[in-house]
Amino acid sequence: MTAIDARIDLHTHSNCSDGVLAPAALVALAAQRQVALLALTDHDTAAGCDAARAACQAHAIGFVPGVELTCLWRGREIHVIGLDIDPAHAPFIAHCATVLELRRQRVAAMGERLSRAGLPGEALAAEALAASAPTRAHLARGLCARGLAASMQAAFDRWLGRGQPGYVAANWPQLAIAVQCIVAAAGVAVLAHPHRYQVSSGVLRELLTEFKAAGGAGLEVSLAGMGPNDADRVATLARRFELAGSIGSDFHEPGLPWRPLGRFAKLPERITPIMARLGPVAEPFN
Repeated sequence: MTAIDARIDLHTHSNCSDGVLAPAALVALAAQRQVALLALTDHDTAAGCDAARAACQAHAIGFVPGVELTCLWRGREIHVIGLDIDPAHAPFIAHCATVLELRRQRVAAMGERLSRAGLPGEALAAEALAASAPTRAHLARGLCARGLAASMQAAFDRWLGRGQPGYVAANWPQLAIAVQCIVAAAGVAVLAHPHRYQVSSGVLRELLTEFKAAGGAGLEVSLAGMGPNDADRVATLARRFELAGSIGSDFHEPGLPWRPLGRFAKLPERITPIMARLGPVAEPFN
């Protein structure tokens, strides 16, 4: 089977970070969706990769161990996907442990801010901190469950987004450190969802210049929810910077039609597939 006729999803999340499905359940859904090659890329942790790998073997799905590292570039939060990483690489584990502690501190501080705003911030933070990798999404789900927000997006817009009462900035590691961490763990670094960063085209080119200089090798050029104009712009950037193209859904939970697990998607013309830079499991999809 080749990438032309296969469902490939190299950006997914389980309940080891801010997804709702356990790794095995995510893989079972991927099997239903006829996914042939799957990566688990939880935020700042590879804790679910062993379970996902075992489930993929049971379902005859190719598996790529991954992660989505959170970092900063010029004060902006940037996400970098690491594909085909060694989850047991000691410096990688140490890096993730540091970032997860930053996540815990941030969620606790956001809970305090929400409490000052008259919300049950302590309870919301306690629920979020029960997760392996607590995120703002956990707080948003808590707000929705209590009827304090009509939707996840509404929770961010009113309470958790930048400039809102519950927002707390985080001092994530710098972009180059995150990329180098992935490379040192034998992984391939892919800039996640470049179309979502609210920057000018010139600034995005500067970001890609520094990303590639640090060791970055890929760009998400086919992602669920990416419109035609964004897709064309990102594909042009991938060609200009000679970055391989990655395909993913950024799946978090069932029932979101704009992020379906394992959506069928073809890479744009003259884009090297990221699968060509991964290990043997991805060779049939090159």
